[in-house]
Amino acid sequence: MISAKNIKKSFGDLKVLKGVDLEIAAGEIVSIVGPSGAGKTTLLQILGTLDTQSNKKDSSLNINDITITGLKEKGLASFRNNHIGFIFQFHQLLPEFTALENVCIPAYIKNTQKTTAEKRAKELLDFLGLSERYHHKPNELSGGEQQRVAVARALINNPSVILADEPSGNLDSESADKLHHLFFDLRKQFGQTFVIVTHNDELANMADRKLTMVDGLIVN
Repeated sequence: MISAKNIKKSFGDLKVLKGVDLEIAAGEIVSIVGPSGAGKTTLLQILGTLDTQSNKKDSSLNINDITITGLKEKGLASFRNNHIGFIFQFHQLLPEFTALENVCIPAYIKNTQKTTAEKRAKELLDFLGLSERYHHKPNELSGGEQQRVAVARALINNPSVILADEPSGNLDSESADKLHHLFFDLRKQFGQTFVIVTHNDELANMADRKLTMVDGLIVN
């Protein structure tokens, strides 16, 4: 599903990633842990094609049998929209739109017909226990509900990979626990691959595999 070889990233003289190799199987849930500044988020951004490695010529990145390094900007945008779902620490919902509208946005970008997008969004919100919240705006939702709307948004285009960066870092312990178990329910229901950067030990240890990053490298 994901194959990354010799991924390096520098910002000026600062070497953030120093040659990361990573193999993740389809349907696997992998957590990435490590101290702040180890390069976890930078690696996740490169896997999600939001950033690029500094050494394109002597590295490789393949996701879902597609060679990412060969794609131009327009192709990368299309790839992200079709193959990758993002969940961030802060829900990043647009405040002027309802839960249903927020979930539909990636589908609209994909030019999905409105009725089809809304039907799928309602199915996901129902699955996530938000059937009574379709028409509520983010400020009318609890923190846990906001994050579940963000999860639905990540799933709307049926991506093969979900990338999550500290997804429960802004939640209370009860909401965080529910979100952690939700990821495994989603994997069982929809078969997605999850790569989760987290400082939460409980979530990290629930994963099929836990990888540790130190000083720009995966050390286990």
